[in-house]
Amino acid sequence: MPRSFAPVVGRSPRVLMLGSMPSEASLRARRYYAHPRNQFWRLLGAALDEELHGLPYRRRLAALKRRGVALWDVLESCRREGSLDSAISGEKPNPVAELLERSGVKAVFLNGGKADALFRRLIAPRLPQGVRVERLPSSSPAAASIPYARKAARWRRIAAFLRQAGAR
Repeated sequence: MPRSFAPVVGRSPRVLMLGSMPSEASLRARRYYAHPRNQFWRLLGAALDEELHGLPYRRRLAALKRRGVALWDVLESCRREGSLDSAISGEKPNPVAELLERSGVKAVFLNGGKADALFRRLIAPRLPQGVRVERLPSSSPAAASIPYARKAARWRRIAAFLRQAGAR
């Protein structure tokens, strides 16, 4: 049964990026969004106006922390053949509500439809007051029907929120 990674959380996070569950490539590499065709690092880098994709992994994580962005997954574990979100069953959620409560995060951005559906079913009922929740187009290579430019425009809402929250 695959298990997710520990959360990436800096000193003063304002935004939490949530995926559903790491892919097989990510689990093998022990890194968030390790599949070479996943657009997560490109999209988030474009949103933050920072070249994340070309940085070594540890520097990517340090950049997120510095910018007030935390990173985690909705699920702690699940059953799944392959990497497709549609194959997920037997979900066990991460304690996301508890992280939100103690961290000061004011917005959750969900990476795709499955992360959104899982979050709303498993986490949202225990969500602290005043936390904004927004679904973004998936960065997954399986979501290739949405052009990159359209995805990037929506992901820029992360930077807009961070500017509004004064985290930059």
